[in-house]
Amino acid sequence: MKFKVSSELSYNIKSDTTFFFNIQAAQTKSQTIIEEQLVTSPGKIKIEPFDLGVRKARFLRVHVTKPGHFKINYTATVELHLKSVRFKKESDLKANTIHPDAVSYLFPSRYCQADRMYKFAEMEFKNIKTTYGKVTAICNWIYKTVHYVSGSTNANTSAIETITQREGVCRDFAHLGIVMCRALSIPARYIAAYAYQLNPPDFHACFEAYIDGKWILFDATRMVPLHGLVKIAHGYDAADTSFANIFGEADPLNVVVSCEALDKKAFENAGKKLKTISYE
Repeated sequence: MKFKVSSELSYNIKSDTTFFFNIQAAQTKSQTIIEEQLVTSPGKIKIEPFDLGVRKARFLRVHVTKPGHFKINYTATVELHLKSVRFKKESDLKANTIHPDAVSYLFPSRYCQADRMYKFAEMEFKNIKTTYGKVTAICNWIYKTVHYVSGSTNANTSAIETITQREGVCRDFAHLGIVMCRALSIPARYIAAYAYQLNPPDFHACFEAYIDGKWILFDATRMVPLHGLVKIAHGYDAADTSFANIFGEADPLNVVVSCEALDKKAFENAGKKLKTISYE
């Protein structure tokens, strides 16, 4: 399946400012970048790309020295190579069998305070036998009990506040899924992505849980098909995957995001085959 993704971010620069953008599609075994392009306005601005390999993140450092209007536009054609995962006699995950690369995703993080959710998670989900069953039940619980309300939270909202308020956006749904998994000793990580069929179009957040040696994709919002996600990066929570970090004085003006399937028939056929997905 091929997708065309794009994002355009614009700012009013007040003084010397450095941006760290995280808007490029990730290069992984599951997705190949066929072509991509970066354009800035003004045009003669240095763009310094660098990778944070652990997160599959491709950052851009952009230094804008003059006040005024600044805009960056990213476009890419990306091909996804996805396979449906089947578990063989999958049982409950034990902490002593988790691969070292996944262990750090058990721990509390800025927005996912798993150490404060142990009792609640155990009361709700402990008796479910398999790890996959637990994560599925977590997503079902979030979908049924938390209302998706645009603008109801902000950049400081944590999973604890979401469970109290019982409302949020995709970022909050992902954090809540992550915190529940970690509280049950299931490694979980935050995913930032471009999303096909998301309405209105925007950057999207979901999460992956570590099951039977694989990272399995989940989205408690149920707003988009899982096989229509183009991964940007993963991290412990939203703090690791923000599309822009700003050091200086700049006011955000506009964000325009799109994700288009280039072969809708192939996308529909894939949807019939792909049920449980792992993005390698």
